Amino acid sequence: QAQLVEAGGGLVQAGGSLRLACGASVSSDTINGMGWDRQAPGKERELVATISSGGGTNYGDSVKGRFTISSDNAKNTVYLQMNSLKPDDTAVYTCNVRLRTWPYSDWGQGTQVTVSS
Repeated sequence: QAQLVEAGGGLVQAGGSLRLACGASVSSDTINGMGWDRQAPGKERELVATISSGGGTNYGDSVKGRFTISSDNAKNTVYLQMNSLKPDDTAVYTCNVRLRTWPYSDWGQGTQVTVSS
């Protein structure tokens, strides 16, 4: 089964909000960090947000001030709260994880987020 499973994508109007979740099946002791990337049709993949095992966060310039990444260590889950959504946020959002052991990194299959004008 998949190492990472995403949920929460969907269709919203501009200005609305969505909350994505990604659960990891590995032990939390093996996780260095988790994050979200996105890719829209015809565009390159870009960083959305990352969070380290110590809680430090980083965001892509286009989502700063609107998106918030967080994690629940007990549930081994990372979240992405997306507010003030814009049509340019439309993309497939993919969860990723950095591991201390082989295979050292992994990613989910993605969840579609569509923001209408």
